[in-house]
Amino acid sequence: MIGDDGHFTDQPIVPGADVIYRPKGNAGEYAPLATNPYRGCGHGCAYCYVPPATHIPRPTFDQGAVPRPGFMQRLERDIRRYQAAGISDGHPADQIFITFSSDPFHRGDLSLTRQAMHALKEGGMAFCTLSKGGRRALPFLPEYRRARDAYACTLTTLDDAFSQKWERNAALPGERIAVLETFHQAGIFTWVSLEPTLDAAASIAIVRDTYRFVDLYKIGRANYVPTISKTIDWAAYTRDVTQACRELGARHYVKRDLQAFLPADYENPLRVPQYHGAAA
Repeated sequence: MIGDDGHFTDQPIVPGADVIYRPKGNAGEYAPLATNPYRGCGHGCAYCYVPPATHIPRPTFDQGAVPRPGFMQRLERDIRRYQAAGISDGHPADQIFITFSSDPFHRGDLSLTRQAMHALKEGGMAFCTLSKGGRRALPFLPEYRRARDAYACTLTTLDDAFSQKWERNAALPGERIAVLETFHQAGIFTWVSLEPTLDAAASIAIVRDTYRFVDLYKIGRANYVPTISKTIDWAAYTRDVTQACRELGARHYVKRDLQAFLPADYENPLRVPQYHGAAA
């Protein structure tokens, strides 16, 4: 499933690709292809993996999102490359993840997010956003297509005080959940990232609270928070959270860092089509 270069075998190689790229490792489990219009994020999440992974000082990263130089021109060139390679118009890998290096609905100017969505749609491609921006996503709802695109959010808790400690400038959990439900009611595929897991019981409570309007859960651990990762019984958590998902009929994917705790025959597909209806 994963090659020596750290990429999954379903991630298409397109020569010359620049800003649409194949994410590796843990990121590659979220999507075969991604693009990053920005660097930095003003949400100030204490657990964010991007500063250590990219060697950006956390105070610099937390100052806010900065557009990547020449991003739209580079994106449009890449879209043409992917079209020429046949990776568009319903190809299994043509849903582009926005973004690993920021939040698509950060606290600043979001015009680049909208431009990226428009360019992908015009190029026959799809997109998926993962956000903790809450209501800032709502003006973008008309951009999403039932048969192509997906909306997701990260949830670590249902408790506002806990969230404010770890995600000090992100939307509160209740706001994120309300936006998820709004996208679901509009017919858009929704999913939740249960990563990082900061409190095992809280993650299970999230599933029980949201499963009626969430199409998929992606379950991981707390890789960049050693004070947390050493205190959670990951085997018990994996057992309990998957049991809750099965009881509720909630589709889920357990990420590689927890798969050692799954039964050998556990059904755990890496890729679930993240749209409703036939791609068109």
